[in-house]
Amino acid sequence: MEARVIKPSTKRRGTALRDPERTRAAILAAATVEFTGRGLDGARVDSIARRSGVNKRMIYHYFGGKEGLYVEVLETTYAAIRTAEVGLGFAEREPAEGMRELVAFTWGYFIQHPEFLGLLGTENLHKAAYLKKSQRIRDLHSPLIGMIQTLLERGAKQGVFRKGVDPVQLYITIASLGFFYMSNRYTLSTIFGRDLSEPQALAERGAHIVDVVFAYLRPET
Repeated sequence: MEARVIKPSTKRRGTALRDPERTRAAILAAATVEFTGRGLDGARVDSIARRSGVNKRMIYHYFGGKEGLYVEVLETTYAAIRTAEVGLGFAEREPAEGMRELVAFTWGYFIQHPEFLGLLGTENLHKAAYLKKSQRIRDLHSPLIGMIQTLLERGAKQGVFRKGVDPVQLYITIASLGFFYMSNRYTLSTIFGRDLSEPQALAERGAHIVDVVFAYLRPET
């Protein structure tokens, strides 16, 4: 019986030492599930260790503890969406086409990645106390805002967008139109007697967000 306890632990420790990147990835994946489901306060390192199949000591070795792991989960989650946005190349397209692609992508990403919305909700409950500790967050967002600014300026010169649009304000609007819906769809479904999670409802919301954004961007006459 003693051998059965020691062998898995030794194996996990050996694997972690041989392949640190895979070990870190396993821990981060398990931690994302744990933090999304239970929040920072409810999450447990023991549970993350079980989910990842990694010795708990390795979590402290790589991340220093639960809070350090949580900050890295936030950074990894933000990096994923920012990398995907930059990969779209939307700033290189015709202004209207590029903006439509960014809006549609943002809405689709929220639908496909509920863990992103869950972590945002958790961190807002903490008033971004842990996000402020990150050394990467602002650097992650700078390219996105620059790309939106480029698209807006080109659109204004071509007469398809209004002039003087703040790219930060615009992105907040794009994100909030989707975030509020997804974060509150269960209560809203109950209040209005409509299943807002149905594919058709999601498609209608996506089209509505595009219409709202383009109505705002329409040049003033």
